[in-house]
Amino acid sequence: MTTEPSSSLEIERKYDVDADTPLPDWSGMPGVARVGEPEPRELDARYLDTADGHLAGSLTALRRRSGGPDAGWHIKRSTPEGKLETHFPLDETTDAGADPIVPDAVLAALAEIAAPPFVVLARIRNSRTAYALRDAAGGVVAEFVDDRVTATDVRRGVETSWREWELELGPAAPADPAGRAALFAAADARVTAAGGRVSASASKLGRALGL
Repeated sequence: MTTEPSSSLEIERKYDVDADTPLPDWSGMPGVARVGEPEPRELDARYLDTADGHLAGSLTALRRRSGGPDAGWHIKRSTPEGKLETHFPLDETTDAGADPIVPDAVLAALAEIAAPPFVVLARIRNSRTAYALRDAAGGVVAEFVDDRVTATDVRRGVETSWREWELELGPAAPADPAGRAALFAAADARVTAAGGRVSASASKLGRALGL
């Protein structure tokens, strides 16, 4: 298993849906030939920041997440193009319920904008079902996920739950802005037809914290 961090740019759209909203019909989506089988994932993440919110002030989020194919430490920086995510391998822990200790490699990556101590702001548990939207050659145009979220604002001791969808562009998505815009416009139309709407919140963390 690699111990080196990796980076990727997330370009995605989030949608608010009700608990019983039926899944969208993705047939006829630009470039999408078939929808993959559902993949269940149980995700458990803790989000951290300094007590005075240095990371949030720099449009950066830090989390440790277990479960799913990208379990590990994630630094997510908001950019005009999308969210630049740097992923570090999951560290060993003896107590899954304990507050995580930020690894040295993650501290070094954050040193220019924030210094420890970092405290847990929120815990977000998510029962996710993922679907790959593939082109005729089998490439992933986008990944659609159906999330049922339970979030705890650790500072206030407030728990909330909701359901949301995300559509994230994959390696086979259009590379040009016009193509991407057309893909998201088509997705918006199908989500609206199913009873969903573009999300009013930019992130799960923001919603968990009431932002």
